Amino acid sequence: MFCEIAAGDKPGYVVLSDDVAVAFLDTRPVFKGHVLVVPNGHVETLADLPVEAVGPLFRKVQAVARAVEEGLAAAGTFVAMNNKISQSVPHLHVHVVPRNRKDGLRGFFWPRVKYEGDAEIEDYAARVRSALRS
Repeated sequence: MFCEIAAGDKPGYVVLSDDVAVAFLDTRPVFKGHVLVVPNGHVETLADLPVEAVGPLFRKVQAVARAVEEGLAAAGTFVAMNNKISQSVPHLHVHVVPRNRKDGLRGFFWPRVKYEGDAEIEDYAARVRSALRS
């Protein structure tokens, strides 16, 4: 599924796409603006990612985390990754979740919210995309 989004074969609310990574909104976000960053090319887990690709991928994660804070006026971010266990899609992906004080996130219990529709999800994607360019 993530390979298809990265290749442009499946629709996604993409906020970043280059030769290193693709980042797009999670359609079942913990909080609105929750972004997934995936390497270009299929890699299942962090252990499978070639060593020389770790730095470039995490520079993209860092840029997305900054953009989520700036574009969504979030106080911070929660950055996480599952490997095998709780990895709902067998493709390496890093969660970048906008955070604010008293937002209700406690520990590793991740409540999920829904976007009101395509217009709202596109608005969130556009805001993060715009902050990545600045």
